[in-house]
Amino acid sequence: MLNFGIIGHGFMGQTHTQTIKKLDYATLIAVCDINKDQLKEVNEGVKTFLKADQLLAEKDIDTVIIAVPNHLHLEMVKKAAAAKKDIILEKPAAMNGTEFQEMMEITEKAGVRFTIHHQRRWDKDYRLMKEVIDSQTLGDIYTIKNCLYGFNGNMHDWHVYPEFGGGMLYDWGVHLLDQMLWMIPGKLKTVYADVRNVINENVDDYFNIQLYFDSGITGQVELGTYFLKDEASWFERHWFVGGNKSSAYVDGFNPQGKIVRTSELLTNVPGKITMTAAGPTRSFGPPPEGRLVTEELPEVSVNHEMFFDQYRNYVDGEGELVVKPTEILRLMKLLDAIRVSAKEHRSVDFE
Repeated sequence: MLNFGIIGHGFMGQTHTQTIKKLDYATLIAVCDINKDQLKEVNEGVKTFLKADQLLAEKDIDTVIIAVPNHLHLEMVKKAAAAKKDIILEKPAAMNGTEFQEMMEITEKAGVRFTIHHQRRWDKDYRLMKEVIDSQTLGDIYTIKNCLYGFNGNMHDWHVYPEFGGGMLYDWGVHLLDQMLWMIPGKLKTVYADVRNVINENVDDYFNIQLYFDSGITGQVELGTYFLKDEASWFERHWFVGGNKSSAYVDGFNPQGKIVRTSELLTNVPGKITMTAAGPTRSFGPPPEGRLVTEELPEVSVNHEMFFDQYRNYVDGEGELVVKPTEILRLMKLLDAIRVSAKEHRSVDFE
């Protein structure tokens, strides 16, 4: 049985409370938040505190979930490690790579388990694309696009403050980049990033990041919170994977997509000119009937609770830690490189 305490009971802390209720191998012992209003909905029998030190003094707690604003992560990791509690830390793990390196050293010295809550490794759309890529059915992959768009561009709560780790790069960007790094094998050679404040004065709300891997794959991650399109859903998620045998796409978190192949691979440009609305073309005309054929995507069954299932197995000695600190250190260093690239408008060598 895992006995949890939650430090920080805002949106994510309350989400963790609801998740733990569903786990038959876990008990929530206590939660804390400096705002007593955040503790009103806590179930009877769960202790509540206004200070982290009070929660960490509870001997029954073996694992703490840290869900405070980003700039407080290091302080809370120090406290939890000193109290000999295992730690699940919300993302982004730290404000920069150096800070996360310090967390790794602190937790290793204290001899406590340490992982980061990257539950979006269990998103269905992502796992579908990862399964397709791992199966090698598309041939040699040359490009992977991972995009997320919304219309309500304003940040909220503490996310409007850069000194708190606000902005979309450290919010959704951390997830999208982690998915790419966990999906694409090999070293990441260089990165080029465009990061902007479109309608938010102090924090970023748009980015386009190009990742160049030594495997020959180019990864593109784009997010915009102010993409206005009247026929689209309010929250759009897209994947595209291109290989030299076929392509695959997925749209939406409740994903819809296909594997797309050609019945005949042309080795030269067809001689016949096709008239289109854009004028005459030979390369970009509509495909002849039957030229493009589709296949269904593989079946995957995942949910975010699987993060905790995997963690429980790790604690019980029945499996590896899925979200490893070394992986997150690589991610945090990538975020540092992205900041440099965006500021200096240049590619940055990475690995």
